[in-house]
Amino acid sequence: MDFETISYLSCEGKLSSHAPDIPSTILLKAYRVLMITRLVDERMITLQRQGTISFSLSSVGEEVCAVASAAALEFADWMYPQYREAGVMFWRGFTIQEFLHQMFGNAEDLILGRQMPNHFGSRALNVVQVSSPIGTKIPHAAGCAYAMKLQKEPTVAICYFGEGATSEGDFHVGVNFAAVRKAPAIFFCRNNGYAISTPVSRQFASDGVAPKAIGYGIPGFRVDGNDFFAVYAIVKKARQHCLEGKGPVLIEAMTYRMGAHSTSDDPSLYRLDQEVETWKTKCPILRLRRYLTLQGLWNDKKEKELIEEISNEISSAIAKAKDTALPDLTSLIEHVYFEVPEELKKQLREIKECGGSPCLS
Repeated sequence: MDFETISYLSCEGKLSSHAPDIPSTILLKAYRVLMITRLVDERMITLQRQGTISFSLSSVGEEVCAVASAAALEFADWMYPQYREAGVMFWRGFTIQEFLHQMFGNAEDLILGRQMPNHFGSRALNVVQVSSPIGTKIPHAAGCAYAMKLQKEPTVAICYFGEGATSEGDFHVGVNFAAVRKAPAIFFCRNNGYAISTPVSRQFASDGVAPKAIGYGIPGFRVDGNDFFAVYAIVKKARQHCLEGKGPVLIEAMTYRMGAHSTSDDPSLYRLDQEVETWKTKCPILRLRRYLTLQGLWNDKKEKELIEEISNEISSAIAKAKDTALPDLTSLIEHVYFEVPEELKKQLREIKECGGSPCLS
């Protein structure tokens, strides 16, 4: 089964005549968000290496998957990101400062440090919190979409995951449920080549992920995940399909993880430098920048000013996050039960009596 990889934008920034017409306002906003995502990523890795934060996951090389898909959706649509979708947060208005508070897990973090760094989310932005277990959010998104259908809401749910997640049972459960119930869900797979250190060649015998849609009786698309126009167009098409009551759509975005899986990973142990160098020529941000430049919408002066502006904002946000206190210890037992059990209150008192640290016997 041969699935075409849909692509409109060349690495040189030239656009096919079949490409969708996207307003320049969206393209310019997208470029800004892409740059925010990349520059924030770079600084977070530096902070982790310095020991300032505990952990970081980069989306370098995959940013367009998140930003272009977010641009193609409506604000009322629900999003279930994995940890490389920081771009959807920035697209919807999450500030660099809010992101930094989450990375530090301080008192201004929306979830009060209860999650690892890069486990973002915002109820106000209709973005469900990231969870570490791979694939678990796929059934959640299917259930959310089904609820939308039952309530006759003109919205969809989108779920992001890597190709490795398709080896989890949750993938099959979630997609099958949505297909049977014709739930308005978009299953967006970022095929970035590796599930940590496991290459796609050792993940499945099928020709990638897109053909799996056939088994569930739903549309499947393979798209160039580094092409803003292609991702935007296919997600738009998928959303319309869902709103027409035709059920879910599976999208496989072909991209590449330029960096390590996380700051706990060393990719040099399982892939060649030449492979990485080849993919650098397909950089999604560079491709969009070249297009904008050819259209007279961008130039070196604007690029320099944007980088300086974002970099200064990141530095300011880091300084503020460092100076922000940690969450109060009381938050350890809050927001779990409707009414805090006496046993948890007792345990909190014991911790406070130990000066804020667990007593060692």
